[in-house]
Amino acid sequence: MAAATAGYRGRTVTVVDMGKKPGRKILISGGGRCNFTNENAKAENYLCHNPHFAKSALSRYSAQDFIDLVDRHGLNYHHKTLGQLFCDHGAQDIVDILLTECEWAGVNIALRSEVLSVNKNATGYEVITSNERYQCESLVVASGGLTMPKLGASPIGYKIAEQFGLNVLPTMAALVPFTLHEHDKQRFDGLSGISIATEVSSEDGTRFKENILFTHRGLSGPAILQISSFWRSGQAVTINLLPETPITELIRQWRELHGQKSLKNMLSTVLPKRFIDSLIKHKHISDKTLNQISNDDVSYLGQYLHQWQIKPNGTEGYRTAEVTLGGVDTDELSSKTFEAKKAQGLYFIGEVIDVTGWLGGYNFQFAWSSGVACGQAV
Repeated sequence: MAAATAGYRGRTVTVVDMGKKPGRKILISGGGRCNFTNENAKAENYLCHNPHFAKSALSRYSAQDFIDLVDRHGLNYHHKTLGQLFCDHGAQDIVDILLTECEWAGVNIALRSEVLSVNKNATGYEVITSNERYQCESLVVASGGLTMPKLGASPIGYKIAEQFGLNVLPTMAALVPFTLHEHDKQRFDGLSGISIATEVSSEDGTRFKENILFTHRGLSGPAILQISSFWRSGQAVTINLLPETPITELIRQWRELHGQKSLKNMLSTVLPKRFIDSLIKHKHISDKTLNQISNDDVSYLGQYLHQWQIKPNGTEGYRTAEVTLGGVDTDELSSKTFEAKKAQGLYFIGEVIDVTGWLGGYNFQFAWSSGVACGQAV
């Protein structure tokens, strides 16, 4: 986006990419369908030490602007819940649109080019790659974070920032599944593949209402990926397993209407049976008939099912994370152009900086918005 925008302004632009083909992270995103934006993208959907930083770029190049771009190229796409937009055919369509824009703008793309060093010189910057030596007036670092190292993720963007005296905030994997302690793994053994509609809360009070998914290693699903950005080691997460169903009222109704039936069978009408079986097996819930349940039991069940607490062992890390939290400190950059305040002509955009979006197309939208803002300035 930055390259095409700058190219259309008449700038001579080269994109240096160490990959064998362009846009590899785009290609695997959204299960191969690429959730390319979110119609609701606003600054409050992003984590950043400066909560106002993303406002300028997002307001000047919005989700609708990107939708207009893909419409002009005839992309077939569909809407999903919560403002998410996905390609009908595949993520390659988005890569093709971006490559077409770059071609029309006269942009040169140099693949399989590893950046070996960056230095300041009299006219701007010298970039030495595994193939060539470049001289440029403006240098844009759009190197991404540390997620998915198999696709070539590296810390080069952070190293360049530090080389030029910019502060880099600590990084961690975000939008990532949780791993569990051994005792919880044993408790949930056999539950892999079960999905439950929940509301998940972190200790700082952040909440997301989406599904959780049990895996062989722990917990995943949209709600878990969302809350992982707000979770820190040693903290617990609270999961409301029945956000739409006040279970205490429901059990009282069941007692009146179905007193002889078992609690297990009735709970299995609102939660997956394998999950209820596991709770009973590990004595978190008693297997009684509804007539045998006391009011104290009902209160306990209400608290347990609406405030189920799990303390993760950790996360699956950068290997499976969707984004990297932290990065180049936004206090070091102009929010309008993304130029480094301490280094004229040096720009940082996208995931390499300390702006991390929610799950659901927000990170792509910030990539497009920051790319255009920077491309208009270089």
